[in-house]
Amino acid sequence: MTASENASWFDEGSGYLVRPYAITGGRTRPNGSDFALITLVMASPSSRALDRRMEQPELSAILDLCQERPLAVVEIAAKLDLPASVVKVLCGDLLDKSMISIKAPSRESAAPSVELLERVIDGIRKL
Repeated sequence: MTASENASWFDEGSGYLVRPYAITGGRTRPNGSDFALITLVMASPSSRALDRRMEQPELSAILDLCQERPLAVVEIAAKLDLPASVVKVLCGDLLDKSMISIKAPSRESAAPSVELLERVIDGIRKL
């Protein structure tokens, strides 16, 4: 998309004129993986060699952002000024095409138990 074509979709006062449901094709959840806000996204090395002229400029923008270092879904959403739910759907599309890799946050099972935390609090109170 050229700069003049992109300019026709942007208004200084109201931002992008394309609604989020149009960007995602009406989908509200990504296919396959579920993305947390802190899921890290990294562009796959093979995505650099692919033709970046995609149907959606948002997909190219995500790949460009994630080339140098992994970014969290929420960071991508902030940099692209898109709702996080839209970024999750788009990342799901890129993951289906093997254009990104993800690192999901650790599970809650890795967190300390409530019993351990209560013992630590009791120990602190005794000090």
